[in-house]
Amino acid sequence: MLSFLVVLILVMGVNTALWGSVGAARVVAHWARRLSAHGSHSQLAPGAHAGSRRLTPDDVAVLVAAHNEELVIANTIRSAAGIVPVRNIFISSDASSDATADIARECGANVVELLPNRGKAGALVAAIDHFHLADRFAVVMLLDADTQLAPDYMATGLPFFDDPEVVAVAGRAATVTSPPSPTRLGRFLVAYRERFYVVVQYLLKFGQAARPANVVSIVPGFASMYRSRILADIDICAPGLAIEDFNMTFEVHAKKLGRIAFHPRAAIAYTQDPDTLRDYTKQLRRWTLGFWQTVRRHGFRYGRFWGALALYVFELITSSIMMLLFIPLLMLSIGATVWEEVAADHTGVVASIATAIPPTAVFVGVLLPDYLLTVLVVIVTRRPRYLVLGFAFPLVRVVDAAICLWTLPQAFFGRSTGTWKSPARRSTLVTVPDHAPGRPVTG
Repeated sequence: MLSFLVVLILVMGVNTALWGSVGAARVVAHWARRLSAHGSHSQLAPGAHAGSRRLTPDDVAVLVAAHNEELVIANTIRSAAGIVPVRNIFISSDASSDATADIARECGANVVELLPNRGKAGALVAAIDHFHLADRFAVVMLLDADTQLAPDYMATGLPFFDDPEVVAVAGRAATVTSPPSPTRLGRFLVAYRERFYVVVQYLLKFGQAARPANVVSIVPGFASMYRSRILADIDICAPGLAIEDFNMTFEVHAKKLGRIAFHPRAAIAYTQDPDTLRDYTKQLRRWTLGFWQTVRRHGFRYGRFWGALALYVFELITSSIMMLLFIPLLMLSIGATVWEEVAADHTGVVASIATAIPPTAVFVGVLLPDYLLTVLVVIVTRRPRYLVLGFAFPLVRVVDAAICLWTLPQAFFGRSTGTWKSPARRSTLVTVPDHAPGRPVTG
């Protein structure tokens, strides 16, 4: 039983239990407030302040950094134009050699073309300066070129800015499923990524965004909003980083610029995830390398965010080691148990191994909690086919663990230029779910 509990904690983690519980408390508190406010005649929206003016889509600039995105840029612009005026959409074409810039202009967006390739962060900074976005708009949304926005993105996301302490709204990532990947492996990888999004955003980020905590570790650059007034205080294009969004988030915490808001039913956007193993591993390597590089750059300090970050880093390393050891430990455990029975030796070293690491502890301690995460995702996404795919998801977690540990030393002994090459794209359709995700909890 003790070994089972140890394996279970290493696989699930204290972070999941801690922030999942905080998220559940947020839900309870939200419903309690709604019940207590029943019959109230106040006209102020949740989180609003007397005398404040609610921001509208006219106050938002949508900024897209794009590098050779001709297959998807038109639909991304059309999606954004459904929630903000098209004149508010700005494209930073970063050394694109295809028709990205021409298509963006034809769609009515404002375009700046850059040479040479500056990387996403450099392209963002160049466009913010070129179009004077921080002076012209109250909010700047950073949007990836392959992202489609939910029709109610602004209706659910902008109200968070009613609270003057909120300086960023982290977008909720969801997976584009149309068109589907043409291969079984591709559909499996996209399904696994969707599971990842649900688990992280429901069980971690929602709790981390609670007002007393404010320890969200990433405002994802694929579709999130920042108050324009803090952009000058953020080193968006810090040198030596593979990606910018972790660093921008850490800057908010390090400089105590304000609170980061997030709710899994608000500010939803749909992103096209890699559907080949090569593109999947490349993207994951870039993400994990960028995370470790940001940790290297900022280090650990005193405060809630840095304490939560230290706990997360510790568990990220230990759980990755546990996943890499899963298959060898399972084979060792099964082999020792079989040998003990065949040789009828209950006192030797093999017997000690069989007792210390019983197959049920390794098997159930890893696969059962992992499968329970899949069940949660099925409930949230209403995709019952994931119940079958869930048996194979731990194999991808092993790949994730290997990349995580592989990029750790690279972050400390190597450097990145920030230049980029987009993964292979699938021509997209603007077909995102119509169901309303609900009113955001602003507490």
